Amino acid sequence: MIIETNGVAFNVAIDGKEGAPWIVCSHALANNLTLWDDLVAELKDDYRILRYDHRGHGKSQAVPGPYTFPMLIEDAIGLMDGAGIDKAHWIGLSIGGMIGYGLAIEHGDRLRSLVACDSRPDAPPDYAAYFQGRIDKARAYGMAGLVDSTIERWFTAQSVASGLPIIEKVKAMIASTDPVGHEGCCEALKTLSYGPRLHEIRTPTLIIGGAMDKGAPPEKLAEAAAKIEGAEHVIVPDAGHISALENPPAFTAAVKSFLARH
Repeated sequence: MIIETNGVAFNVAIDGKEGAPWIVCSHALANNLTLWDDLVAELKDDYRILRYDHRGHGKSQAVPGPYTFPMLIEDAIGLMDGAGIDKAHWIGLSIGGMIGYGLAIEHGDRLRSLVACDSRPDAPPDYAAYFQGRIDKARAYGMAGLVDSTIERWFTAQSVASGLPIIEKVKAMIASTDPVGHEGCCEALKTLSYGPRLHEIRTPTLIIGGAMDKGAPPEKLAEAAAKIEGAEHVIVPDAGHISALENPPAFTAAVKSFLARH
């Protein structure tokens, strides 16, 4: 279905049990809402779940950037309003979790809990430069030119070498992402700066990430969790940046346990 907010037509999917607590799932850069297919299958009997494609991703409208985190946060609030969601558990991976940090800081009254997956809170110069490199490469070679290098960064060498089947799905998501939406979100990622405000979060929080995540390594996520009162930190073994897909049993078990307690 389509929900229009902030001048953008967003593609959304709603699944699960009517009347149950809401979950909103927010995907990673150059992914789309199908990232969450398996998790939704595990949770839909107990929750009502909204997934959406970020602006310029999947089947959502691509509008010229640059995008900002305040803009992406307002998209999320607009979608929740459009779907009649007062409060929800937020599950976001990478940029989706970063949006979750911002929501918990600025709109904590709208969240039951926050699950930030493989999501660091700040962009130091080398991290910001990585996203400028993505912009430059996509301009030169198109999104197809980003596929191989992104897979190598996001997944463990073992999974790439063994041809983990889910990698083909992720390759297709990257290649099909609108370059306008990709560049817009990369511009937002270059400005990521929630670290100094993490202590303001009062929402129950789980920070979870792959043991071998290159972009959001465990030590960075542990530092983030230490700044949020009561936050939990879980390391997903045998997984890189897309931990929800590389080790689904461990990821799903941690998320289900956390949600059940909140």
